[in-house]
Formats: sequence, C-alpha cells, structure tokens
Amino acid sequence: MPKTPVLTPRAQDFPRWYQDLINKAELADNGPVRGTMIIRPYAYGLWERMQSEMDARIKAVGAENAYFPLFIPQSYLTREADHVEGFAPELAVVTHGGGKELDEPVVVRPTSETIVNASFSKWVQSYRDLPLLINQWANVVRWELRPRVFLRTTEFLWQEGHTAHATREDARDFAARVHREVYADFMTGVLGIDVLLGRKTPRERFAGAINTLTLEGMMGDGKALQLGTSHELGTNFAQAFDTRYLAADGRQEYVWQTSWGTTTRMIGGLIMVHGDDDGLRVPPRLAAVQAVVVAIKGDEAVAEVRRIADRLRAAGVRVRVDDRTDTPFGRRAVDWELKGVPVRIEVGPRDLAAGTAVLARRIPGGKESVRIDDLPALLPGILEEDQATLLRQSREHRESRTADVTTVADAIEAATSGGWARIPWSVLGQEGEATLAEQAVSVRCLLAEDGSVPTEDDAPGNVAVVARAY
Repeated sequence: MPKTPVLTPRAQDFPRWYQDLINKAELADNGPVRGTMIIRPYAYGLWERMQSEMDARIKAVGAENAYFPLFIPQSYLTREADHVEGFAPELAVVTHGGGKELDEPVVVRPTSETIVNASFSKWVQSYRDLPLLINQWANVVRWELRPRVFLRTTEFLWQEGHTAHATREDARDFAARVHREVYADFMTGVLGIDVLLGRKTPRERFAGAINTLTLEGMMGDGKALQLGTSHELGTNFAQAFDTRYLAADGRQEYVWQTSWGTTTRMIGGLIMVHGDDDGLRVPPRLAAVQAVVVAIKGDEAVAEVRRIADRLRAAGVRVRVDDRTDTPFGRRAVDWELKGVPVRIEVGPRDLAAGTAVLARRIPGGKESVRIDDLPALLPGILEEDQATLLRQSREHRESRTADVTTVADAIEAATSGGWARIPWSVLGQEGEATLAEQAVSVRCLLAEDGSVPTEDDAPGNVAVVARAY
C-alpha cells in the first residue's frame, strides 16, 4: 500500500501544498482577526536573518534607521491626492480612543510617506541637510480582502526607506542604487532567487510615484511575485508638505524624494520558489539553522552530536543539536526535511563505532557516509555549493517557462498556461495592457531591449513581461 504523502503534491494542488507546508513546517498560524497571521519561531528566525542581511546593505548605501508613529492623522493622507486614492480601500481608521470619539480620526500606518514628510519638512532647511536617508523596520496595516499567509495579510512586517535629495538626478540614482545594490544583491545572493529587475508601467506604479522599479520572481507554479520595489516620488510629497531647502544660490527649492520597501512576503516567495514535495528548502546563506546534528539513539550518540556541533560552530556553521532520542528518529527526520534545513548530520551507535556520520543534503537530496573529523572542513564548501544550486534552478525555471510572443492573445495564453511572456511594448501598449487585465493578467515590468532596466516607459525597444501574479 503506497505511503500517504506528508504534503499535498505541488503538481496536484499548488495552493493546498503551500498551505500544508506552512502548517506542517510550523511556519505560521492564522491570527484571531481575519487576515492577520502569527509568525512562528522558525519562520521568524528566517525573517531575522533577512533583516540582518538587508539592514547591512541598507546601511552600506548610507541610510540610517529611525522609527515613526503607527498612527497617522487622517488629514496627512488627504494632502497627496494620488496617494490617498491609491490606499483608500485598504485603510484601517481609528475613530475612538480612551473611551471617547477622537477630534480627528487616525489611520493605522499603511505606509509612511505622509508622516515622514511632515518630519522632513521640519528637518530640511538647507542644501547642507541633503541627502537625508532614512529607513525604518516596522509593521503596517492594509485591510486585505483576499488574505493569504505571508503573501497578502492585513498586518505584515517590512522595512521602508524614505529619502530626500537636492535634484531629480540624485533621487533617481539613489532609487536605482537601492534597487540594485540592496534588493537585487540580497535576493540573488542570499535568497537564491533569480529575480527580474524592471520598471513598472504607469498603470502598475506606486500611488504618488513618478517611477517604480520592481523585482519580480517566478514562483513554482509559474506565477509572478513582486518581491520588492523602489520608487521615485518626484516632488509630489514635497509640494504637499512644503518640504523645501535653501539652495547654494539662495533659491528655495523642493526636495526630490524616494521610497522603497520589502516585506515578510519574501518568506512566501522563498517557500514557493524553493519548496518541493518534501517541504521547504532554505538557502544556506539565509538559514538560521544551516546544519542540524541528530542523535539517532543512545547516550554516547547524544554526547558525540554535541561535540560535533561545537566543532561546526567553531568553523562558522550555524548549528542546532537534536538530541530528542525519546522521539522516533523517522519523525524527527521528516520534521527537519519539512523545515528545509540544508544539512542533516545523523549519528547512531554504528556510526560512532566507525568514526563516521551520515550526511543528508536537503537541497540536491541524497545521503553519504563521511568521517566525523572531516565535517568542519567539508560543510562550508557544501553549503556554498547548495546555495549556488538553488540560484541556478531558480534561473533555469524562469527561463524555461518564459515565451517570446508578438500578439496580445499569445501573451495571455502563455500567462494563463503557467508561465511568463515577453512582448514588445510597442505592440502591447496601454490598450493591450487593459485587455490583459480583463483576463487577470498584468504587465509585471518593462525591460530595455538588452534586458536592463529602461529609463523611460516608452523608450524604443522596451519589452513588457506579462504574467499572472500573486
């Protein structure tokens, strides 16, 4: 009789597989309010690693961390018309506090452009105060009508950067630098996701922005997921909040601004890009636990796995010991497979006698017997090899499911069949983009003819990347 799979197979029901994995790998639970989520310790460990890696890159481009209030006066949002229109359906508004009706309703932070600009207008006086580069790690609330854990939730965690510059060129260059040096470097180098870097069309642009740069990843089912964005805001918010500076020539000028962010959605992307029918596969550079050392049974094995763990930590490997010999080994092995720990080192009585351990690699699969004394020198190279494997597989998956087409009908066919399409923007245009939307298909980004990020929406040779999206 065939063994019942732990997870619903991906090919059978991808959404059910995704939810099964989140539940059985103990990543998250639904919160008591519809659309909210409880992030469990293992997944929060992944988020902490994301924060650490991202924060280092954010600081490397010159931004400093700050914190702004969760509550925003409703009047702030109405001062930038496009912005409030874009967010109005998602706002959570507080009308009562302390047992009485508030004089002015307050909005629970959906994003912080307005409250940041209220501060920037006080902090910026002269060209000497620029550029002003601020980032914050926070939670936000957007009232989600179709929630899905990690991907779309009413409350989620993120970082949001906000900057002010003296010129449009400085703001444009900084938004592009964050796009490339912070986000793309992190997503390819740590998450192991071969993201596509492009420019959003006016239809898909962030509310209140004059340009939005995006990073799009192809998920296991061929849909697209926007994993991060970097926006040029122009002077829209500066004019609304009168954020001006005294230029070197004595004139008063409006600042040019950017904003940029990534969220806990990246955990969902990680699952859907790298997961398989046995569970999650965590990229080694991201993993809070790169190796778990498992005692199969016996007190001597327990003592040995602790010694092995100490030696691996000294070699720079992030390690956890599993010495729960009162729990069946098979159950523990399945749990670690589900959680996607890159390497599992198994030690039992026979292994001890031979001075060896069984090395199980989660990413390529397979097991082999290795000498215990060789593990500290062996593991760092294995982890880097497996990191490269995930990135290569991500790239190959996207390339194999992306079609070059020349008609809107063919673009829709490619996207609705579980892939992406590339179509000349001169062929598609805004009219064709509206036709795509009728079929729940969208332009994920524009690329230049050579595959780079275009500088203009309508530059000759621009190519539209078309897909269904989460």
